[in-house]
Amino acid sequence: MTELLTEVGYDGVTFELVARRAGASKPTLYRRWRTKQDMVVAAIRAMPATGGGRTIDTGSLRGDLLELLGVLAETLTASDTTLVATLLQAGLADPELCDYLETTTGPTGARLPAVVLERAVERGEVPDGSHTFAYDEVAGAALITRALNGLPYDEAYRAQLVDAVLLPALGAITPVHHAGIFSGRNH
Repeated sequence: MTELLTEVGYDGVTFELVARRAGASKPTLYRRWRTKQDMVVAAIRAMPATGGGRTIDTGSLRGDLLELLGVLAETLTASDTTLVATLLQAGLADPELCDYLETTTGPTGARLPAVVLERAVERGEVPDGSHTFAYDEVAGAALITRALNGLPYDEAYRAQLVDAVLLPALGAITPVHHAGIFSGRNH
């Protein structure tokens, strides 16, 4: 299924195409998955290094950001980067898919779960009114761009990204007029 996603993109995947590729009948697939989203999520869950339903709560915003970037880095390292880019592109076109992936597979690291920012506000690490935009717009884009270009996105790089870019940006309260690229919302 993941090979098929890479070949034809999310929009090109159909129950008929998957059935043909798997040598199964469409009714067999429909008995297992109600929707294409369900089928794609099952394939993603079967991939190595997805969020796996884990909760991100290290006790600090910095630790949580590093953990989230670590999840994304694991996924990029263990998966076909083109597939990851294909899924993120599909999420841009279909915000419901992006939300569905985050809620069913666990945090992907491509966006900042609101609860992580809420806990940081409660701990006094960032002011009330902070928004996930900076993380949603920058974090996934930075790692994916580096992965696609064969550049390192190791622990040292991720720590520098958190310390020099994400923490300062998340602490700045500015009006947000657009959704981050990986936020699952295109307004």
